Amino acid sequence: MLAKFATIFKIPELRRKIFLTLFLLFVYRLGFYITLPIIDQTVMAKTFSEIKDKNNALGNTLKMVELFSASNFGNSTIFGLGIMPYISASIILQLLGSVYPPLEKLQKEGESGRKKINEYTRYLTVFLCFFQSLMWIKYLTTNFSDANSIVYPGYTGFYPTFVAAMTMTAGTVFLMWIGEQIDEYGIGNGISLLIMAGILARIPNAIEGLVNEFIAGGVHIGDNRGIESLLILAVLFVTVIVGVIFITQGQRRIPTQSAKHVRGRRVWGGQRQYLPLRVNQAGVMPIIFASSLLMFPNLALQWLSATSLGETWLVRQLSGSFSGDRGYIYNICYIGLIYFFCYFWTAITFNPKDMANNLKDYGSFIPGHRPGRRTAEYLERVMVRITYVGAAFLALVAVIPTVVQNFLSIDFVIASFFGGTGLLIVVSVGLDLVQKIDSHLVMRNYGGLLES
Repeated sequence: MLAKFATIFKIPELRRKIFLTLFLLFVYRLGFYITLPIIDQTVMAKTFSEIKDKNNALGNTLKMVELFSASNFGNSTIFGLGIMPYISASIILQLLGSVYPPLEKLQKEGESGRKKINEYTRYLTVFLCFFQSLMWIKYLTTNFSDANSIVYPGYTGFYPTFVAAMTMTAGTVFLMWIGEQIDEYGIGNGISLLIMAGILARIPNAIEGLVNEFIAGGVHIGDNRGIESLLILAVLFVTVIVGVIFITQGQRRIPTQSAKHVRGRRVWGGQRQYLPLRVNQAGVMPIIFASSLLMFPNLALQWLSATSLGETWLVRQLSGSFSGDRGYIYNICYIGLIYFFCYFWTAITFNPKDMANNLKDYGSFIPGHRPGRRTAEYLERVMVRITYVGAAFLALVAVIPTVVQNFLSIDFVIASFFGGTGLLIVVSVGLDLVQKIDSHLVMRNYGGLLES
């Protein structure tokens, strides 16, 4: 294995791509230590640490948003919004592409249409960045204006707020540019690598939390802080990673046959190939959508608890399920939303009619099914079945952090490394990166990293 890694750096082009990618990722992480000038970082870190430690609706919401955006609300920096506005803009335009005919037409125009959609995505990203940063600075100014104000005195007017919002907007646009440079001149998918780097940057905090939870009080056996609990966590971590790799790489291979045709004295075609359908066609998007929607009941129930309705039995039960403990009602809603968004996202990204028409145009067919409508119905039926399995896998991975947090009573930051969106993103991006490195090695007649 070490010899294979050494081979990577023997290829000048691949070596330059890797070093450029590492340098841009270093710049990305460096920006998280450049703070906004109008924010008292000491007061802000202390305030938001207390909010997140309360383990209530607001605290859990902040932890969830931090995990998705790879940012830290306790440290307001020029990259404070992370890359999430760009991802949100991409998702919005992709969803609009299925219902808005002009965008749908652009998606089918090939490279020129893709460039135009990327241009619209950049414009929408700038708008979302400025709006979110403006609301964020306004939130800090309005809700923390006591003696220990987060914003320095004298910096609460229009001009300081506008400058801070423009600074955070420029930071996210710069991250978008870094991602595009990695796509063009580096190795791997730039935006995905930025998200993965932000998630991996949380590992030192998770390790420190594990040390404080299990080792600082002395090694012993027989309770939730015993050495056997630590071993269970280690085995669970390895098992989840193996399962994520297995399902992420899993495919349903449908055999296809190309029609024979004669040209001169030679017979062409007649080859048997396979059409791969991914088991986890939706990726991590269902978990992101489901988690985002479940943030709103947390905030609504927190508001109801402060009113006269907070004393009713129903509000108390729902508040307990959706806040710190995340009971069975929360998990049932979570699983249901994951199943719904799995089928929803698959229906948007996978079009069996277009695939059947493409097979027909290229002179291929699925044995036992007539080209055209029958093939489309068969592909749709197969995709519905394997999506059910993929949704079950996503639901299992998504609820693992909640189970670990409740049964072992550990922090959500630590539990999130044993499942959920973060682990799926890291494994998926890692596999994609290895495959792209393998393509460079195989192209130059070297053995790939994944070859035995």
